[in-house]
Amino acid sequence: MKRRAFLHATPLATTAALGAALGGGGVTPARAEGNADNGTEPSGPFEVVAQFFGPGPSGIVVMPDGRTFVGFPRHAVNHPGATLGELKGGKVVPYPSADLSMPSGRAPADRLMSIHGMTRDSQGRLWAIDDGKLAGHSIPAGAAKIICIDPKTDQIVHKIVLKTPVMLPDSHMNDLRVTLKHGAQGTVFVTDSSFGTQPGLVIVDVATGRQRRVLTTHPSALPEEGFMAIIEGVPRRYIPHHPQMVSGGIDGIAITPDETRLFYAPLTSRKLYSLPVDLLADQDTPEEKLAEAVRYEGEKGTADGLCFDRHGRLYTTNYEHDCILRRDPDGSFELMVRDPRILSPDGICATDDYIYCTLGQWNRLASFNDKHDMRVPPYQLIRFPIEHPAGYNADPSGGQDL
Repeated sequence: MKRRAFLHATPLATTAALGAALGGGGVTPARAEGNADNGTEPSGPFEVVAQFFGPGPSGIVVMPDGRTFVGFPRHAVNHPGATLGELKGGKVVPYPSADLSMPSGRAPADRLMSIHGMTRDSQGRLWAIDDGKLAGHSIPAGAAKIICIDPKTDQIVHKIVLKTPVMLPDSHMNDLRVTLKHGAQGTVFVTDSSFGTQPGLVIVDVATGRQRRVLTTHPSALPEEGFMAIIEGVPRRYIPHHPQMVSGGIDGIAITPDETRLFYAPLTSRKLYSLPVDLLADQDTPEEKLAEAVRYEGEKGTADGLCFDRHGRLYTTNYEHDCILRRDPDGSFELMVRDPRILSPDGICATDDYIYCTLGQWNRLASFNDKHDMRVPPYQLIRFPIEHPAGYNADPSGGQDL
């Protein structure tokens, strides 16, 4: 019997057992009213922007003009569709072209292999991390890379291949953020959550291509030993090399609107950390100085994707409670949306008025469920307003008729 079915059946079963034990006379049936958890019902307004059949969505970027780009990684399922697409006319259009986004015989460095995390810079350009991995295969040289596309021309303007020693055999280049205020052409921060047990933060100077890997042994970047999360009513443990859920080291990443501070968190953790961008962008900053500058920001729940809105408020996905939270600058939290359909909230981005998030059902993958693929398409892209809509009142005095 499924856990949820068991919970619904418990009151009747308990009543019957108690009645039998007491001889069946004068027993009042147990009632749930007033003794039920009020924190599990759907909460907050959101709308489904798009539904996906076939490959599951991950990275998401929505431009100010509404153009919407979605990443469909191939590291979990080596699918035959586009790995980067624009939602256009009710279709996923391979982006920036079918030659680059669709599977082909091109060299790994010359095509898009597996687009994962995505972001938009202050000039309105699209940045994406290609993790380079096709399910069931090792990562070939040249496959893992950073790309930048200018939507005005739909052309790649930057491509930086990640190389050893920054790139490891078990690297999982997961998400990225960009600052254009540091370095001649900007600096990119990439989280390597690792397909194994070697996570780290990768820092790349766009102009020079210089690459550096940091925080490789720092607790703020590592999965927490003994971690456990309850996902769809089932306790799941973190067991290295034997995953029961999406897991790994440093994953979620977000940069403040003024580009002064980088927030990040391991996937297998409830803790949130930050570092000054000035220190990180300086490729000569000693590792010890970076470690000393790490600031613990408190707990934020079980998050995957992170993003800031224009007001400096941090949004954190939460795969344990099927919700998305907002952390205000003072450290307080607000529940923005909660719904049983918000399964494995993943990629997240902010526009001036909305937060967009992809729901890929990643914890239902066969690799976490005894080789049984439990996903049930369609997958979804949702959005909700950054401010709760104000209520209307027909009374000009503002009174309330209760």
